Amino acid sequence: MPDLGPMDATLAAARPQAVAALLRHFRDLDLAEEAFQEACLRALRNWPKNGPPRDATAWLIMVGRNAAIDAVRRRSKLTELPPEDTISDREDAEPGLVDRLDQADYRDDMLRLLFVCCHPDLPVAQQIAMALRIVSGLSVKQIARAFLVSETAMEQRIGRAKARIARAGVSFETPGPPERAARLAAVAAMIYLLFNEGYTDPDPRSERSSLCGEAIRLARLMLRMFPTDPEMMGLLALMLLQHSRLLARFDALGMPILLEEQDRLHWNGALIAEALAMIDKAIRHRRPGPYQIQAAIAALHARAQRPEDTDWAQIEQLYSALERRTPSPVVTLNRAVAVAKLHGPEAALVLIAPLTEPLASYFYFHGVRGALLEQVGRFGEARDAFGRAIALANTPAEAAHIRQNLDRLEREVAAQKNSAGDVGPR
Repeated sequence: MPDLGPMDATLAAARPQAVAALLRHFRDLDLAEEAFQEACLRALRNWPKNGPPRDATAWLIMVGRNAAIDAVRRRSKLTELPPEDTISDREDAEPGLVDRLDQADYRDDMLRLLFVCCHPDLPVAQQIAMALRIVSGLSVKQIARAFLVSETAMEQRIGRAKARIARAGVSFETPGPPERAARLAAVAAMIYLLFNEGYTDPDPRSERSSLCGEAIRLARLMLRMFPTDPEMMGLLALMLLQHSRLLARFDALGMPILLEEQDRLHWNGALIAEALAMIDKAIRHRRPGPYQIQAAIAALHARAQRPEDTDWAQIEQLYSALERRTPSPVVTLNRAVAVAKLHGPEAALVLIAPLTEPLASYFYFHGVRGALLEQVGRFGEARDAFGRAIALANTPAEAAHIRQNLDRLEREVAAQKNSAGDVGPR
């Protein structure tokens, strides 16, 4: 039996471009997806015997296009078809099709496909599910496992997304420069949301954790289409730096390990080196953006061989720049961590005081606030903050981590009482 591994990799790599081209031809998501699947089946039957074509993507588009036309004919037996020469030809279409697959067409097709998945009418969860199904080709079962829902629920979610897209009447025309920029920003946001879906999973072998790798793959794909876009460079560098710490972020029991306590020998040096080179390249464009700034912050952590070598002053300056560019309570909270390192916990507490209401339901706010309150000896308030964080934890591991902080706090309080002689009757 032939080894299908290389073929599977070729089909997976060709999927985004092929599905995008078929979608442009037929303007029907389901039909484009079915046509690509049929083309893959024919490839698995023919390529082992006849060898792979000169351009696998062009071959899949051509075969998928013909399969889709046949499917339309079967569904429309009672409907008069357009003239034959407008929908089909009997000549060898591959050479001409290859000629038309230039970089500009590829870029527009891919943007169109990704923008369809990132349509603003769709909830974020549906955007990510659509991208995983249509662009990445993950099965409904894989996506459902990653999002911890049933296959039926995920099938319904994707179905609702497709129906909403159909009702929205998405334009399939070539986007102009302003729309192109808007689409690129939407796609970048979707890719980063996809990465974050997998980032919090403590098991590096899980379906959910694998979403990080898929997000990085999509970012690489976008960077090939927009090789001079510094924000796409920044996004990819940011994800590479975060992903480089995969094996150091959780202990054997799945408990999160704080950045300063991680074993830096377990960080992936190759990913870090690639990311640092990419950041340097992005900076030369002199068009800073949020992803580049976040990547620069992550790079400062990566460059520090020891926690005490971390350049907190520059990190605080970068967070200030990010705060000016994209004001957000979460950005201010992150800046407060750097402020605490530079100027002490009291200064950080003053900075986050206005965030109490906007971040009332944010797990990390209460965890950071509890740690700062503990450092200044306000143990009662720290206890309340840790309790609130436990109630808002997104995962059992997060809750267990805060519980450890709370237990340590209780021991400190008990030790202080003992040292003061306030132990009560025995």
